[in-house]
Amino acid sequence: MSDDSRRTIHRLLTLLLFVAGVAYVINLGAASIWDANEAYYVETPREMIESGDYINPTFNYEPRINKPVLSYWIVAPLYHAFGVSVAVQRMAIAAAALAMIGCVFVLTRAASKDRLAPLLAAAALAANPRFFMFARRILIDVGLTALMTMTLTCFAMAERHSVHRRRWLVAMYVSVGLGVLIKGPVALVLPGLVFLMHLAVHRELGRIREMMLPTGVVIMTAIVAPWYVALYLEHGWTEIISFLRDENLERYTSVIGPQSRPVWFYLPVMLTDGLPWSLCFPGIVAAWLYDRRTAPGPEQRIRTLLILWIAVIVAVFSLSQTKQDLYIFPIVAAVTALGADVVARTLAKTFRPAWLSGSLLAAAIVLVAGGAGVLYLFSRAQSVYTLDGVRSVAMIWMAGGAVLAMLVLMRRLPAAAIVILAVPIAFNWTLMLRVLPSFERYKPVVPLSEVILQKARAGDRLAHYDVALPSMVFYVRRHIDMLNGGQRDEFLQMFVPGRHIFAVLPELRYRELREALAVPTCVLKRQETSDVKLRELLAGQPPPAVLLVSTRCP
Repeated sequence: MSDDSRRTIHRLLTLLLFVAGVAYVINLGAASIWDANEAYYVETPREMIESGDYINPTFNYEPRINKPVLSYWIVAPLYHAFGVSVAVQRMAIAAAALAMIGCVFVLTRAASKDRLAPLLAAAALAANPRFFMFARRILIDVGLTALMTMTLTCFAMAERHSVHRRRWLVAMYVSVGLGVLIKGPVALVLPGLVFLMHLAVHRELGRIREMMLPTGVVIMTAIVAPWYVALYLEHGWTEIISFLRDENLERYTSVIGPQSRPVWFYLPVMLTDGLPWSLCFPGIVAAWLYDRRTAPGPEQRIRTLLILWIAVIVAVFSLSQTKQDLYIFPIVAAVTALGADVVARTLAKTFRPAWLSGSLLAAAIVLVAGGAGVLYLFSRAQSVYTLDGVRSVAMIWMAGGAVLAMLVLMRRLPAAAIVILAVPIAFNWTLMLRVLPSFERYKPVVPLSEVILQKARAGDRLAHYDVALPSMVFYVRRHIDMLNGGQRDEFLQMFVPGRHIFAVLPELRYRELREALAVPTCVLKRQETSDVKLRELLAGQPPPAVLLVSTRCP
């Protein structure tokens, strides 16, 4: 590839990175809260401000000490500065995502000799639709992933640039301390295991003495200890032991949730976490094996570190009894960096093009098939489900896939690499500007909350039965009794003469229970939801609905 071609690609990648990055800070408040995870990280800091208690987190005006406190402490000052809103909470998630994109740029620069690789990595992560959606709804997992990526980046830079080792190690221990305070011991244990294996692979375990461990302990303790000490002074060891046992050991050793997942559950997840360059995973492994024999050096040492990062995290969680796809999300930076290195080397013709060509051709087929599937699916359901922008999304995928396949067959790999980044960026913008605002009609919390705020009085009781809509607490600013489907009797007992109640429950449940209620009720609001299965969508069945039922009737 000529120097002029490299400069052109460099400019295009810079433009794509800018366009992709801007999308992370646009329309942050356009969508209402996503149930269930986001609800906790929007509402808990608000309740902290309301109560003035920054030690004991609460949600729904009840204690919530099953997670460390940092995520709430990040949002609460933003609320003080800019006011309480969903958009302000999402500013914190967007900042974490953008910081992570910056870390991937630095990390890739340490792992690759090709100067295009950092831009390829940063643009790919910014373009990743899954990462883009997480950066608009899941504070704790994006925050943890960003801090663990900072930890990995700092260690890599300490290994790569020994003259600045001390400052990078200090920054690493700060990142670890913050990670522990946002999620727990996982932010310390997993990186520590990876870095130990890294030294062992290179037969350098003696270098542990160079890792400034006493200084690291002091730094991490200074960050983590104050909240735990304050918690201990108020509650003793009860809450601390409960968190370590229930949220860590039991999740690892016991099945939490409706089903057990196989040991290979994370293999397909790995391919989606680092899109689009995770499609080059066979090439990543081939390049690493080849470089071990032919190209030892500082860059290869960092690439080995990244391989270990992926392998250890996936292996550890593959052995756990509870498996959630977000558990291995911290591998996304390593996958993206390694994939960008392979792509850059292929474009520079220093690595075999077959790996990249095959991956891009497979991506083209998936894009065309996916776009056609979306068109078919929503044309069948169009009379029932109406979402703006869906046809645009399908056309972006199909046109992008067709162009991508043509460029690969013409052996225009640099242009194909640009297209595979441009397609998800266009998708992200369409999703943000058209699809998500349109999707609001299938999110019932805001319209139901508006009715409650209009009609409920101070002494009235609010209840949920067999629905998962915790974000309503944020919108109504009141405690809600939340009962699951197995608490039928408890729910029925709420309806007694003389008590006014507002209850949200599925429409089908209300039909089943209406005759059993001890007092007359009325439906104040019916709201369709997105809780639909694929077979129901294909059959054109109407969306399921939830009802707001009350004993305070017109």
